[in-house]
Parts: sequence; structure tokens; C-alpha cells
Amino acid sequence: MKQVVGIINLQEDNSLIRELAATRAVEALPFAGRYRLVDFAVSNMVNSGMSLVGLLLPDFSRAVLDHIRSGKDWDLARRREGLTYLPAALPDNDSRKGDLKDIYANLDFAELSGKQYVLLTNASYIYNIDFEKVLEFHKASDTDITMVYSVVNANRKGKSMVIETNEQGKVTDLAEVTNIKAGQKMVMGAYLMPVPTFAYLVRSTYERGGQDFLLDALLRRGNEFKISAFEHKGYFAHINSTLGFYEANRDCLKPEVWEELFMNNERPIFTKIKDEVPVQYKETAEVKNSLIANGCEIRGTVENSIIFRGVTVEKGAVVKDSILMQRCNVQEGARVEGVICDKNVIITKNRWLKGAENYPYIVTKNARI
Repeated sequence: MKQVVGIINLQEDNSLIRELAATRAVEALPFAGRYRLVDFAVSNMVNSGMSLVGLLLPDFSRAVLDHIRSGKDWDLARRREGLTYLPAALPDNDSRKGDLKDIYANLDFAELSGKQYVLLTNASYIYNIDFEKVLEFHKASDTDITMVYSVVNANRKGKSMVIETNEQGKVTDLAEVTNIKAGQKMVMGAYLMPVPTFAYLVRSTYERGGQDFLLDALLRRGNEFKISAFEHKGYFAHINSTLGFYEANRDCLKPEVWEELFMNNERPIFTKIKDEVPVQYKETAEVKNSLIANGCEIRGTVENSIIFRGVTVEKGAVVKDSILMQRCNVQEGARVEGVICDKNVIITKNRWLKGAENYPYIVTKNARI
């Protein structure tokens, strides 16, 4: 994978997750107690042996910059190669939206990298993969572009790209759908191709008026290229909606999912290191089937929940089927069930909050209820 340059696209559509991503990139959302979504894309590339990675920055980039910083925690703070931030295109008379304008503005990063291939990924997908196998598949397939896909095991909502393939793994049809059905092959936002192919595809599509890499470059012009598809057979989730975020976090409470994502010694998921004290479980604490990060103090009841760093659950408080992000405080006698609390939320004494069965109640950052 030393011959591959990585570009991580941090420009996910936030229209279905606006409550949590109004002032941060979707890829900067906290996940599973101590991680952020972007950790998976960066870690997958580093674990696969890639040494040159570019982050295509979103409009709201402060959270990403604060989290990744020099890339030291991913072993990307290097004198040669390492991590590069790719800024958004400068404002001009071109009012087109979409990610293609920003990819086009940073095209020289790939062209001058000295690498043979480029791997473009979207960081709103959760999975643990060895991209070395994708590269081997690509070389053996005699193809122009290789996509990574997974077979969906249950119906999902939200825009997705689905494909059909033949027995040789060649893509025979691509389509965008608003709802995906169990059994369909869903593209996982990862595309491998030679650098010249990538440069031609981006440049020619943008200069013909294109706006979006996936829709305008791949979907509308896919018949110009030989495209193959590599199947990822492990766990994956796409965080493109509030419900998707909630369900993917709760999937981590399943031992088999947690083990696959985070317990692989050869492919660990790295994140920003914070030195904090271990969780303090007091005498009145009662915890069942939950993930609780360092720096928390638990005096109440926590069940089937994800608790991030620095959260306090006071005596007599109950947290059930919920996600509490950093530094939340659930005061004495309060009860939250089916709730997502963003950072620094205070749930005051004896207050009860409950979300719907299939849709969590959202409490925005810094709120006091």
C-alpha cells in the first residue's frame, strides 16, 4: 500500500442528522464512548500500510482539526509524507455545491504524490477493513475503478448507492436509492483507482459542470469505465441520519460487533489520546450492558447506554437506552430513556425525558433541562 495515496472526504450530507451536525462535520461526531467517526477511515488507511493521507476538510472543520491535529496518534506526524489537510476551494464566481469542486481544487495532491493509485473514502462509514486486499483484488480484476460494497442485512433509510454485479465481480448497474432493502449491495464510500484515472475523471467531470463526485463522476459516467466491486463481509454502518447514528452506537453493545471493530490486534482503531482517571463506580451505582468511558462518575443506574468521557450520573438518576456525550450531568432523581445528549448537557433534578421507540429524543449541546 506504499504505492497508494489516501484522500478522506469529510463532506457528508447532514440534512438527516442536522440536530447533531449543525456546527460540526458529520465525521467529527463522537462514537462508541471515546472515538469519532473519522477515526475509522484514518485508522483503516494506516493499518493497511498507507503513509500519505489527505483530509479533505468540510465547511465546519474546527472539531476535525482539534481532534486529528498533527496526526501523531495515527503515526502520521512525519517529516516525509504523513498527514496533509486539504482545504475547501476558495470562494469565487462558481456557486456550484457538492464535493467535486473541492476535490478538483486539491487534485495536485494526488497528481504530485508520486503514488500509482489513489484511494478515496468517505469517513461517515463505520467498518474495519484491510485495504491491502482491495488493492490485490483491483490488480487481479483488470479494471479501472474498484468500489467497496457490503450486502445489507436489513432495510435501511437514507440515500445510498447500490450496485449489481456479475459472477466476476464486475459492476453491471449503479443506482442511487432513498431506501435500501435487505439483500441489496450497498457501496461503502471507498473507491480505488490509478491516479491518472482519478485525475481524468475529476477534471473532466468538473469542467463539464459536475458538482458531486459520486453522482456526477461515478453514477452518470460509470459506463465509460470498467468498474469492479470488492465485498466487505464484516460489520458496517453508514452514519447519514440521526437514527443511523443511534443504532450504530448501540450496535457496539453487542460483543461480536465490539470485538470485530475494536479488538483486532492487527487493525486497531486509533483515536486522540486523553489522560483521564478510570470510571468511578460508587456504592449506589448499578450498570448493565453499557459502555462507559474514562473520567465518568456513576452513582445511579445505567442500562443499555453509551456514556462518553467526563459524564456524571448522580444517585437516584436512571439512564436507559441512551447516548450521553462528553461532560453531561444527569442530576439526582432524573431519568432519561431513548435520548441522545450532546456535549455539556445538564438534566436537572427529577426531570424525565423519553424518546420514541424508533426515534431518539435529541438534546442539543450546552442545554440545561
